Amino acid sequence: MALITLKQALDHAKAGGYGLGAFNVTDITQVEAVLDAARRTKSPVIVQTIAGASAFGADELFWDLIMRTVDHYPEIPIVVHLDHGPDAPTCRRAIGAGFSSVMIDGSLDPVTHQIASFEANVEATAAVVEYAHGLGVSVEGELGTIGASEDGSNRREIVLADPDQAVRFVAETGVDALAVAIGTSHGAYKFTRPPDGSMLHMDLIDQIARRLPTTHLVMHGSSSLPADLRAIINAHGGALPESWGVPEDEKARSTKLGVTKINQGMDSHMAWMAAMRTTLDADRLSADPAGSIAAGRRGMTDLVAERMAIFGQAGHAGDYEPSPFRRPAAMPLLG
Repeated sequence: MALITLKQALDHAKAGGYGLGAFNVTDITQVEAVLDAARRTKSPVIVQTIAGASAFGADELFWDLIMRTVDHYPEIPIVVHLDHGPDAPTCRRAIGAGFSSVMIDGSLDPVTHQIASFEANVEATAAVVEYAHGLGVSVEGELGTIGASEDGSNRREIVLADPDQAVRFVAETGVDALAVAIGTSHGAYKFTRPPDGSMLHMDLIDQIARRLPTTHLVMHGSSSLPADLRAIINAHGGALPESWGVPEDEKARSTKLGVTKINQGMDSHMAWMAAMRTTLDADRLSADPAGSIAAGRRGMTDLVAERMAIFGQAGHAGDYEPSPFRRPAAMPLLG
């Protein structure tokens, strides 16, 4: 079974009334952590990564290793997804590497990094949809803009999704899933106080879902930034400021309003870093990184498994039929 498309996964999630966590990875041992959590909880899962945001010197090497790792978990339905593809060439590279799903983020101009017009977003997204659908690959688009940046390096204006534009966008692009901006942001610094209705616009999910009942909605920037993990990191040399993310109960509620894909990145990175820093601090004589990396993997596995239970996907791995999706026989090599 292993590799399935995003549409297949989200169709099952919607029919089953649960959400699917999409977990960002930047290292192959993080891929193992996510898939170990899926195996432990018998969950379908979305493994996703951003071009250029890994510990590897080249995307092609990392992406090839992701696909090879997936083969070791044949009993788990797995989507391999490109998160925030900035342009069509990047999406095509991911598809060529065997990814079963890509996101084209046409909400920003890939050159100026400024907010793109609605028309430009539609044009960029529709082009990727045409190419990807021809190869059986699912596509996620974005309407509005999520705050901050995917790597946390800068702050970005939040532009909330408009329900009227959402209907037009789906009709004109044919996307399988739509990320809707509701006030969330990427990174480890989200809200300066616990979010309320003036900051986190859950009502937009309900409005858009009612008007697009067959389109899968996606919540980005939805890490909760656990205070206990921040405290552990800071106790062992970190300096993360106090910040609030999206509460777990709100993420669970979003799946009842219409969200089927819930992106998680920073929480699992925090779990990884907390375990790694603790291990390094406890053994200052070791020069071998394997022990601390293994601790990080175990910490991340535990947190991802907890999230899978909260989102409702635990126990649903056996619901899926074998996928007709087939990735390319040969992946691009370096050089």
